[in-house]
Amino acid sequence: MAMLIRVVRMTFREKKVPDFLDLFRASRDKNSAFPGCRSLELLQDYHLPHVYSTYSQWDSDEALNNYRKSELFGSVWKPTKAMFAEPAQTFSFKPAEL
Repeated sequence: MAMLIRVVRMTFREKKVPDFLDLFRASRDKNSAFPGCRSLELLQDYHLPHVYSTYSQWDSDEALNNYRKSELFGSVWKPTKAMFAEPAQTFSFKPAEL
């Protein structure tokens, strides 16, 4: 199985950004320690300060799906989603073979 790279682009209501950052800080270590998660980064859009993306690397599609079915995911995603100004965009990648 190939490593999976997941990017989730999230546009927040501007006044909700501090709440999102607090939630991310509080859950980052648990998310990073989830079985199959190799790394997790938070990126802020260079020109749009209320737009953030998570960049995570997973052992496999199965590992990501196990996380998405977990209680941890539910406890983080539901309140995060409530702060959105528009729906999130998700992208899944694998390293290219050249």
